[in-house]
Amino acid sequence: MDLPKIAVVLMLVAIVVALFSGMFFMLKDGSDKRRTVRALTWRVGLQVGLIAFLVLAYFMGWIQPHSIGQ
Repeated sequence: MDLPKIAVVLMLVAIVVALFSGMFFMLKDGSDKRRTVRALTWRVGLQVGLIAFLVLAYFMGWIQPHSIGQ
């Protein structure tokens, strides 16, 4: 695996971790809702960063789409 693919996988793992931490804070931490909002804000920020990275990697030629069904 080369570096852009590893970066994508790590960002996906970080997004899932932020999503589940937001769910945990929402269900278990009734006193402080800021932790839930902060975790979900991280998730959205990571997703925007992942999309920007994928667009950049495509235009730089680091990743190529594969041709399924051709």
